[in-house]
Amino acid sequence: MDLELQPLSLPGISDTRPTVIAGPCSAETEEQVMNTALQLAKNGIKIFRAGIWKPRTKPGGFEGVGETGLPWLSEVKRETGMLTATEVATAHHVELTLKHGIDILWIGARTTANPFAVQEIADALKGTDVPILIKNPVNPDLDLWMGALERINGAGLKRLGVIHRGFSTYEKKLYRNTPMWHIPIELKRRIPNLPVFGDPSHISGRRDLIAPLCQQAMDLGFDGLIIESHCNPDEAWSDAKQQVVPDILDFILSKLIIRSTAAGTESLTTLRKHIDELDNDLIEVLTKRMKISREIAEYKKQHNMTVVQNTRYNEIIDKRGAHGMLNGMSGDFIKSVFEAIHEESVRQQLEVINKE
Repeated sequence: MDLELQPLSLPGISDTRPTVIAGPCSAETEEQVMNTALQLAKNGIKIFRAGIWKPRTKPGGFEGVGETGLPWLSEVKRETGMLTATEVATAHHVELTLKHGIDILWIGARTTANPFAVQEIADALKGTDVPILIKNPVNPDLDLWMGALERINGAGLKRLGVIHRGFSTYEKKLYRNTPMWHIPIELKRRIPNLPVFGDPSHISGRRDLIAPLCQQAMDLGFDGLIIESHCNPDEAWSDAKQQVVPDILDFILSKLIIRSTAAGTESLTTLRKHIDELDNDLIEVLTKRMKISREIAEYKKQHNMTVVQNTRYNEIIDKRGAHGMLNGMSGDFIKSVFEAIHEESVRQQLEVINKE
């Protein structure tokens, strides 16, 4: 399905900074909301965000002030002129936010993963023109992400964008949520005019990692950022570790390097041609490798051997990983490449062995 989109037309801070949506993870008190908003507005932020409903992984934690906080956002708009944004997860949330004049709505990762919930929200939004941002689902599923976009677009909403907040994994490494940058990049390739916002707060889970993640999002050509900022983050009622004070946020944004997405591409023609030639060489080499894999399959078939030989597979992964790292590539990258090669090799060997 082709999406029918219109520009979001959201205000930026200046010509040298991206569109930024900032504010606390949760609206806690009227004083906290207004204090944070005034500081952000002073630093040029044009869009204020705050969570009103906060679905938590486990019950018992702070789950938002609910409808009580919506007038606080309305007051922020009156006092500062900023647009306001919050998350919706049900049709009732949509009804209440529209009633209070909230300017921008986003759909959270847990909701995006549930097509029933997304459809309920889409039905509630019919007949409106409010901008909608959709976070990636908690699991790395591009079709699920696109499905949410299609459902909202199918309800007549055309001012759409997405938020990349990373993906939950069982193994926790540097980041709270693994970025898997290739997934939003692929989404952008499929829908070139779709605005993409980076969410360094949720990717990192740590305020000291927000700055480099902001820069990485800009380097990848993202259209904007959504960042959690709190007047007193250490005392925040939710996600305290990933929020920054407004002045620190201003410093982070002032240091961003915004790169051109088009200028000077003519000078890259020769280098890109060379890349194309090398890619063709890769295809040729992989074709030869698969031919040998099929020959190995014939031998295994004659000798009644299983297709997967774990000892050999582990040897390949270990040796190629070490070799790749010696040549300046990450071990995870080499591992993923050879896992994909092995998967295709297994598929082809099974085809040979099961052929009558």
